Amino acid sequence: MATFHFDLVAPTRMVFAGEVNQVDVPGVDGDFGVLAGHAPVVAMVKPGVLTVFGAGEPQRYVVLGGFAEVSPAGLTVLADAASALADADRGAIEARIKALEELCAKTPPSPALDRETEKIEHFRALDRQLAGGAAH
Repeated sequence: MATFHFDLVAPTRMVFAGEVNQVDVPGVDGDFGVLAGHAPVVAMVKPGVLTVFGAGEPQRYVVLGGFAEVSPAGLTVLADAASALADADRGAIEARIKALEELCAKTPPSPALDRETEKIEHFRALDRQLAGGAAH
C-alpha cells in the first residue's frame, strides 16, 4: 500500500510525524479517511478520535478541534489540542462541556449560539466514545 507523510501538530508540540498508509480524521462535515494521492482539501476538525494506520497497530489520538490540510506533500492536522488516546483526560472534556453549556445558557438565539451548541454535541459524542472504549 502506498504511503504518505502525516503531521499531527498541537500548539505546544509535534504529536506525530511520519509515513503512514491511512489517517481517519473526525471532520466537522463528516469523518473522512485520507490515503496516498488524496485530492487536496482543507477541512475543519471536530473533537474526536483520529486514527493513524501505518506499520504495526493503528495509533489513536484525541483531538479537540482544528484544521486538516491534504496537499501533494501529505496531510497536516493542526489541532487545538491533541494527545494519545491512552492519555485522554475525560475530566477536562467534561469541564469543557459544562463551560460551553454555561455559555449557551447566557447566549441569546443567534448563529453564535448555534455554533456553540454544535461544539457541545461534538464534545458529548467524544465523551461517549471515550466512555465506550473508543473502538473507532
